[in-house]
Amino acid sequence: MNAGDQVRSLELVQLIASVAALFRQHFPDARPNLRPWRDDPHTRAFEDQQTLDLSFHLPGWSPRSQCRSFLLQLSLAGGVSEAKPRLLGVTIRGLTYESERWRLTTLGDWRPSGSHLPVESVTLKLKQFCGELFDLFEAGAGAADVA
Repeated sequence: MNAGDQVRSLELVQLIASVAALFRQHFPDARPNLRPWRDDPHTRAFEDQQTLDLSFHLPGWSPRSQCRSFLLQLSLAGGVSEAKPRLLGVTIRGLTYESERWRLTTLGDWRPSGSHLPVESVTLKLKQFCGELFDLFEAGAGAADVA
């Protein structure tokens, strides 16, 4: 579900802002989008109250990342209605206008899979970012101001 549509508390706003700032520390050229999904009946039929979704758009094609955009999906225990949501897992997808190029998930070995994988240095940044996300959620948004 769009992260921008989930902001129901100051704590959650701070947490989402911290996630975006943390991603931009690793990928400074990326522009955040807190509403990556269209608001139409078909898309709303697939809403998942257990995830926060946001995307980051690069200024153009990135040969190192093998994508133009990153879709970040955070799976939360209890969903976004919890006062302090607990992060269960992260899925990052590398996208082009045509399709998904690769996917990295924090289940299993944290390795990207797909048709066109990012270079190793980008994969390492993504893994580090995921680890920092777990630390961020563990500490809470107030204790982890990365902006």
